[in-house]
Amino acid sequence: MKIEDIYQLYTKHFLVDTDTRTIRKNTIFFALKGDNFNGNAFAIEALNQGASYAIVDEEKYNNHTNIILVDDVLETLQKLSKHHRRVLNIPIIGLTGSNGKTTTKELINAVLSTTYKTTATKGNLNNHIGVPLTLLSMTPKTEIGIVEMGANHKKEIAFLCTICEPDFGYITNFGKAHLEGFGGIEGVIEGKSELYTYLKEHHKVAFINPQDVLQVEKTNNIQTIPFKKDLQFIAVNPFVKLSYHSNIIQSNLIGKYNYTNIAIACTIGLHFKVSDTAIKNGIEDYTPENNRSQIIKKTDNKIILDAYNANPSSMKAALENFDEIKEANKTVILGDMFELGNTSLEEHQNIVDVVEGLHFNNCFFVGENFYQTKTKHLLFKTFEELLSHLKNNPLRHQSILIKGSRGMRLERLLDCIS
Repeated sequence: MKIEDIYQLYTKHFLVDTDTRTIRKNTIFFALKGDNFNGNAFAIEALNQGASYAIVDEEKYNNHTNIILVDDVLETLQKLSKHHRRVLNIPIIGLTGSNGKTTTKELINAVLSTTYKTTATKGNLNNHIGVPLTLLSMTPKTEIGIVEMGANHKKEIAFLCTICEPDFGYITNFGKAHLEGFGGIEGVIEGKSELYTYLKEHHKVAFINPQDVLQVEKTNNIQTIPFKKDLQFIAVNPFVKLSYHSNIIQSNLIGKYNYTNIAIACTIGLHFKVSDTAIKNGIEDYTPENNRSQIIKKTDNKIILDAYNANPSSMKAALENFDEIKEANKTVILGDMFELGNTSLEEHQNIVDVVEGLHFNNCFFVGENFYQTKTKHLLFKTFEELLSHLKNNPLRHQSILIKGSRGMRLERLLDCIS
C-alpha cells in the first residue's frame, strides 16, 4: 500500500499508536520492533482493543483484513509523518542542543499557545521515532508545530530535519553531552550544527543567542533572528526574573542559565506577534515537572530536584547557580553522569573540583564514576549506600540540590528526606 493510501486512512481520525498498553480507539497501530520486543506479534491485540488498522512488516502476521503489510514499519511511520507535515504546511520550529531542550520547548509552547493552536513534542520523544509521532499528533487545527530533536551521534539531527523540515531552528547550546557517541566536544558542535546546515540549504531562519559566540559563528550565512535587545536579566533567588519593554516577568524556573531559555521563548513569541501580556502570562504560568529543577518543600528541608538528566556542562551550571542562591545551609547530592566515554573519570573529577571551590555545608557523590574521584567529601559507590547513610544521618534545615543522570534515579531520595 502506498503512503498516500495509508495517509487517507490516517486522516479519518489523525491517531497513531505504537504501544498496545496505551492504545486508543480508531487509531492506526504501527508494529515497531526493538531489541527485546516485536510489535508485529501484537497487531491482532491492537485491533481487538479498538485500533482501526495495524501496520506490520512480517508476512506471518498479515492475517486480518485490517492489517497492512509493508516492507518496514519504522520507515513507513517516518514517511507518513513527513507526508503529513507537507500536507499541513504550517510553521515548524525545530529545536536541539546539549542542555535545556525540553524546558525551552515547553516555554516556547507556553508562550505560543496563548495565541495559537500549537502542538509540541511530548516529554522527550525527540528521536527517530518520537519526531514522527510528534508530527502525526498534529491535526488540521494545529497552527504552529514545535519539534524537539535529540541526538547522541552525528548525522542524527540531519536525518530528523529531513523528516520534520523545520522553517525555524534554535540550538540551545553546545555542551559536554553524549561525548561518547559524538566523539568529543567538537563532534557535539558538528552534530548539533546539522540543524544550521539544513536551515542554510533550505533558506530557512535560525533564532540565536547573540551572546553565544558559536551560535553567531555557525550562522554566519543564515538568516537569523537574535534575542530581543530589550530582554534584560534582573535576578535569580531562586527563580529567574527578567524584564522586557515595561514588563517584569517572574518565572518559576531556577538558575540563571534558564534566562536564555526564557529569552528565546519571548523572542519567538514576539516574532509571531504574541502580545506582551500573553508572553508574560505564558512564562509565568509555566511550572517545570518531571524532576526538572523542581522545588520541593519538606518539613525540615527544601529540595531543588534536578534529577532528570546531567552532563558536565549542565552540572557545572547548576552548581554555580546553587552557590549563588542566598541560603544559610546548602547541601549537594550529585549522581554519576553517563555517556562520557573515555573522558568519564576526568569529567567527574572536574565536577568534584568545581564543588571543592564552592561553598556548601555537605557534599555527597554517588555512583561508580564519582566513587573513583579524589575528594574530601563523602563518596558512595551505590545508591543503596547513600540511602543508608542519609537514613542514619538525616539532613536538617538544609537547602538541597539533587542532580544526576536519569539512570541514577536520584528522585528516589525524596522518601528519605523529611
